[in-house]
Amino acid sequence: MSARQTQGRIFWGLLLIVVGVLFLLERMDRVDFGDLVSRYWPVVFIIIGISILLNNARENAGGGIFFILFGAFFLLMRLRILDHSVWHYAWPVAIIAVGAWILFKPALGPGKKKFPELTGDDLDLSLVFSGTKRRVDSQDFKGGKVEVVFGSAEIDMRGARLASGGATVSLSAVFGSVEVIVPRNWQVVVEGSPVLGSIDSHKGTVPDAEKTGTLRVLGSAVFGSIDIKE
Repeated sequence: MSARQTQGRIFWGLLLIVVGVLFLLERMDRVDFGDLVSRYWPVVFIIIGISILLNNARENAGGGIFFILFGAFFLLMRLRILDHSVWHYAWPVAIIAVGAWILFKPALGPGKKKFPELTGDDLDLSLVFSGTKRRVDSQDFKGGKVEVVFGSAEIDMRGARLASGGATVSLSAVFGSVEVIVPRNWQVVVEGSPVLGSIDSHKGTVPDAEKTGTLRVLGSAVFGSIDIKE
């Protein structure tokens, strides 16, 4: 069993034990389960965020961080530590969320599956509150990353060729969009889970006789969109 599977098993096992104990205490008239749920329901989002970080941190770190911050914010509201309306705190919380994503995304990155050192044949693009269109014409494309926060990026790879072992790109969109256009004869494999966003591949299947390589896409979309097309 892998370390990730072990972490997930322990996490969900402990969670079920806690829920069971709460039900038991309610049957013993020691706690009011309904009152606990009405007051502490945001904890569910924190648990979801922790689960994402334990099981899918490399591909969807932004999603895990978002759920944790979202749950923590509404928990503070329910406990009346924050005593104004939600919209009173909306922009400061959004800025905090983006800052946390920028800080923790590299630390929760691919780890041992790190991208090759960036060269002229690689892609390295980070945008905050801006947009760009980029054309990649490398004839030995090795991979890279595109990170967009409150912005947009359009990457045209139709003039590029993949390195002999294929390539991996990491695409992240937080309150923004990333669009990648690839050649028809590339096979594209997409991994990732959106959080209140979308990750879509409109790339058709390529016959083995026509395939010139495989592009692996690791996607993370939080209130954003990632589109792969040919």
